[in-house]
Amino acid sequence: MDRAQKQEAIETLKGVFASSGSVVVTHYMGLTVAEMTDLRGRLREQGAQLKVVKNTLAQKALGDDAGDGVATLFKGPVAIAFAPDPVSAAKVATQYAKDNDKFSVVGGLMGEKVLDKASVTALASLPSLDQLRGKIIGLIQAPATKVAGVLQAPAGQLARVFNAYATKDAA
Repeated sequence: MDRAQKQEAIETLKGVFASSGSVVVTHYMGLTVAEMTDLRGRLREQGAQLKVVKNTLAQKALGDDAGDGVATLFKGPVAIAFAPDPVSAAKVATQYAKDNDKFSVVGGLMGEKVLDKASVTALASLPSLDQLRGKIIGLIQAPATKVAGVLQAPAGQLARVFNAYATKDAA
């Protein structure tokens, strides 16, 4: 890489770190191309991406603001998984690390905060944004359906009473 390409890569990484809900730092030593393609596909399904990064460029993109914990994350062959949703990249990466011994989660970044492996695993156990939205909608709709049922009950009772009188008169 020449100097211009390195500067462009640093700017791209700055954008990734700024726009992502969380960034999961992983080691991928020994993964085949097919396994990496499979991992990228799984991440893409969840709206996340995987990018192999050069450690020095990633550290320069983070700058001095990130602190000392960043230096321990970016050692060895590093790939970052990132998504706008803070949970999706962590979920896929930790699940893939459980399934594949050659892939491991080292830690992560969430805004200015450096996360260790346990924090990324805890983040992965949280429900995703879509699941939370579904739960909220369910909670909002439940009282409305109960109110509708309560309001319909007297009308149903009246209809049964009228039906009973009608069948009594017909007999």
